[in-house]
Amino acid sequence: MNQPSVYLETSFISYLTAKPSRDIIVAAHQNLTLEWWEKRRQDFELFISQTVVDEAKQGDPEAATRRLKILEWIDFLDITEKVETFAYRLIDYKIIPANEMRDAVHIAVSCVHGVNYLLTWNCKHIANAEKHQKIGDVCTEFGYVSPIICTPEELLGG
Repeated sequence: MNQPSVYLETSFISYLTAKPSRDIIVAAHQNLTLEWWEKRRQDFELFISQTVVDEAKQGDPEAATRRLKILEWIDFLDITEKVETFAYRLIDYKIIPANEMRDAVHIAVSCVHGVNYLLTWNCKHIANAEKHQKIGDVCTEFGYVSPIICTPEELLGG
């Protein structure tokens, strides 16, 4: 099966499993995430990394249990030396702040493993239009192809 691949960043999992929010924007993101999960996930090969699991374990124990349950059947991409080196490059080039190493790892895992899409609600450091070109440039410099970094809303299809 040659389906396109998607790396599910932790914010996607969090929105998918969270209790409904009273905040209208967060509730809309939760609904879009659930819609993508129900209608589109079967169209893609899904991946996570140990970083997603580590982040999913944090916080409220009940919420963490819900997040980890979803992750049980999703395939892992390894955090190799190449991934770590590339994550540090994203920080060295000031694309990702030094205190956000996990965000750099999410991008690096996707790039190094040749994933087609990185699905996230982290619009500050990952799905940020001002960073897309810079991420692509660094990927090219190091011989990788940048994934399409997007939110579930952007990957709902037509």
